[in-house]
Parts: sequence; structure tokens; C-alpha cells
Amino acid sequence: MNVVVYTTPTCGYCYQAKEFLKRQGVRFVEKSVAADQQAAMEMVRISGQQGVPVITVDGQVVVGFDQPRLRQLLKQSKPKLGASIADAASQVKAAPGIPSSGAYVGSVRPGSPAERAGLDHGDVIVALGGQAVARASDLHHLVSQMPTGRDVSLTYVRQGQERNTLVRL
Repeated sequence: MNVVVYTTPTCGYCYQAKEFLKRQGVRFVEKSVAADQQAAMEMVRISGQQGVPVITVDGQVVVGFDQPRLRQLLKQSKPKLGASIADAASQVKAAPGIPSSGAYVGSVRPGSPAERAGLDHGDVIVALGGQAVARASDLHHLVSQMPTGRDVSLTYVRQGQERNTLVRL
């Protein structure tokens, strides 16, 4: 999820919006339009507004601290792992030696949480956030329930060895 908050140092609503996003566990980029003329021009271009705060959530523009609209947009923005996965059981014949349960990683999208966590083609994810992963659908469900912007434990098997890492969704 990509969230940008256009602010000024003296804006009370900007402060409230940033605190709201922090409480929701949402990572965001703050751009001060008072200190950065380019950010100010960008804000006007995308919103047509000169007042702050202006907040973008995955390209959707929110003018002012519109908490109901922000909740709606944040709810729609489900976390994503950034890897194509399949049931490990379906891959056993094609890739001997992999576990028979878990989520088999087919590919990893560059710049994704999966790549930042160090996952690679052929890994098998067996747990996320302390919850067992028996099938690809288990992983999809768990990822959708995880908080965004927080580190979550991930256990996977690579070349027969179980490994642990953290992933930030």
C-alpha cells in the first residue's frame, strides 16, 4: 500500500491524520508542502487543492482529514506478499524434495515484501505470523488478515532446511 500525506508543520488536521494512520499500522510518506515547493505543486496537480492535508492511498485522493473515507480506502487496500504461489503438494513431482504441505513459491515480484524477506523460487512457506500454512489458500487468507506496515514472522523451507524471517506486508 502506498500512502502519502501532504502536510504543513502548523496543520492540526495533518497531525490528526498522521496519528490516525499510525494507529492503523499504516506506513506513509510525509511531504511538507511548506518546505518542498515540488511537493506543493504535486499536491495541487493531483488534488486541485492548496489546503492540507491531502492524502493519497494507492493513488486515490482524500482532501482533508476524512476519516470515514480513509477507513474505506485502507480496508480496500489488502496487504500483498508479492509472490506467485501454489499448493506444495501439487509441486512434489516437479520438484522432488520439497515438503508435501505448504505454499510453494513459483516467482517473486521485484521490490515486493516477498523479495525484501528473502524468498526465492522453490521456497515453501509453512507458517505466517505463527499460523500453519498447509495450502496456498491458507497463505492467501493469512496475508489478507495481517496488519499492514508491521513485521510478521514467516517460516519457509529452502533446500530441506527450515528458515525463519520477517516480512513487512
